[in-house]
Amino acid sequence: MRLPVAPPGAIYTVGLNYDGPGAAPRPTRPLIYGKAATSVAGHGDVLSWDRGLTPNVDAEVELGVVIGPDRAVFGYTIVNDVSSRDPWLDGDQWLLGKSMPGFCPVGPTIVTPDEFDPTDVRLGCRINGEAIQDGRTADMRFSIAEILDYLGRHIRLEPGDLIATGTPARLATPPGPERHLETGDVVTAWIEGIGELTTTVA
Repeated sequence: MRLPVAPPGAIYTVGLNYDGPGAAPRPTRPLIYGKAATSVAGHGDVLSWDRGLTPNVDAEVELGVVIGPDRAVFGYTIVNDVSSRDPWLDGDQWLLGKSMPGFCPVGPTIVTPDEFDPTDVRLGCRINGEAIQDGRTADMRFSIAEILDYLGRHIRLEPGDLIATGTPARLATPPGPERHLETGDVVTAWIEGIGELTTTVA
């Protein structure tokens, strides 16, 4: 495992945070859920899980925000929010369906705020070279500042915490939204100005 920083203390994720074709209605406030810190994996790691428990699993690119010692933004990275799509997990057990070992690849590096402006950069995800997501952070419904403010009103953010800020909708073009991860897949989550995060599925 190669992580850009030590394993995070907490991982917060934001749901339904991108506009775009086919997007669900905009929430009135940031929709916050989480992933267990034990789900973290690094760039180049192999992803494997119990197919009997959840056969349908997806990859999702997200801009990650790393909290620094002063509880401000230390830097930005790539998060692959790997998620179960089976109704007994995705329906009402998001934490469990997103927290299996390896379900949170992070990396490969962190860029600091003086190196990176997150307000309008392109991001996407590919399976075996085929695009499944392609969007821009300008389509985020709640900005990073709004997410941090909302979280800070309810919880105490700590240095090393990781916030995944949401994901663009799946593309309708092949391989299409119903194409779930399969053995042998190479998943590449990428963000303009940060790099590429690669995971192989076993």
